[in-house]
Amino acid sequence: MLTLFGILIVLFGITTLISKPLFKNSRLLQWFTPKRSFQIIGLGIVMSIVTGTFFYAEPGTAYAVQYPWGGQKAVFRQGIHTKMWGRLIPIQFELPIKYVIPTSEGNLGEQSEYANVDAAKYWAFSDAVKARIATSVVISINTEDEGQFLSVADRNKTEENLIRSRIIPNIDQSIKNTCKLMDAQDYISGQASDFDRFFRDQLENGMYVLEEYTADEQREIIGDSSTVRTVVNKESKQKRFRIKHSVDGVPIREEGNSLKGYGLTVVQAVVTEIDWEETFDKRLQLQKEEVAQTQLEKQQAEREFYRAQKEKARGEAEKAAERARLEKEQIQKTIAAETEAKVAEFNLVKEKKQFEVEKFKAQSKKVAADAEAYQNAKLVNAGLTPQERAEWEYKKAVGVARELKELRLPEIFIEGSGTSKSSDNTLLQSLIGADLAKQMMSKEKK
Repeated sequence: MLTLFGILIVLFGITTLISKPLFKNSRLLQWFTPKRSFQIIGLGIVMSIVTGTFFYAEPGTAYAVQYPWGGQKAVFRQGIHTKMWGRLIPIQFELPIKYVIPTSEGNLGEQSEYANVDAAKYWAFSDAVKARIATSVVISINTEDEGQFLSVADRNKTEENLIRSRIIPNIDQSIKNTCKLMDAQDYISGQASDFDRFFRDQLENGMYVLEEYTADEQREIIGDSSTVRTVVNKESKQKRFRIKHSVDGVPIREEGNSLKGYGLTVVQAVVTEIDWEETFDKRLQLQKEEVAQTQLEKQQAEREFYRAQKEKARGEAEKAAERARLEKEQIQKTIAAETEAKVAEFNLVKEKKQFEVEKFKAQSKKVAADAEAYQNAKLVNAGLTPQERAEWEYKKAVGVARELKELRLPEIFIEGSGTSKSSDNTLLQSLIGADLAKQMMSKEKK
């Protein structure tokens, strides 16, 4: 630029020098004396020499300098360098290339002088759905190998030509091949990362060789296995593409169609946005509504399930409470019955003890009475006064009455044929007397 400006200054100086004799009366040319004209010409020559000999290398830019005598060199460092009136081919270290989806007014957004921005194109997926795909790609040149950089610069002449003729065709081919490998439905169903991976791999290592194959349509099962629905298209079978692999399982790539051959490295390659065609957008909207409805029904079903679980849990809790109440009553009744049984057992023991006590009391009284009767008998035998005898008879009558009370007579006896009432009384008296005599004898022996 400065060289051209210097040449223009030289031409201007020569023009003023020639025009001065021709237009002597011109006031404008009176200031341009021959001396000043030669000074202007000299200044232009100096500027042309200086600007043709040196140039300033901007940061982040590599330069291929091609000399007029056929030599060339690469400049990768910023600063002032010599070019000796040679030709400069500047190329940025990193080349940003973007496909942007334009707005309704056709605006591509903010532009940068260092980035190449184009409108996104329509591409067809395997299921014939079209979409505009916005991508962001950054390509780095090789600044380590000077010879390769000079070769790329010499063959492409300019940075713009390198982008338009080499890089963009590879980007388009990568997008096209990647779209053939999947359906639009697959992309929105979770294969977006695969799309980015296939896209970048082809830019870095070369285009895949695709092979066509026929995939049978899978029957769609609705409900249970007894209800089957098959979606019928115009063709019963759909053509698809897949990556062709070698015997070793390595993808086969197209020869001579790689950015690596130009010393270019892919720094970034991503899909930033996809604008589907209107028909597919409608289909997506319907799918979203169906998914939303399905999610709503699923939530309602889960709510009903948890409500049933809650009722079941409540029933179990009530059942457990009732069981606890009944068990408590059962325990109370059991304890009451055991207590009553123990009380009855204790009362029985108490009655037995009381019976034994009363029995021993009766025996004690009987022994005392027997002793007293024995003593009285001895006194009678020893001879008593009439008063003592009357008292002894009274005591004897009382003792006989007590003994008769405890006496057990035979329930059956034999009665003679010639007996009378007087004889009956005599027999009873004799039996009583015999029993008393027997008892007295047994007491004496004791």
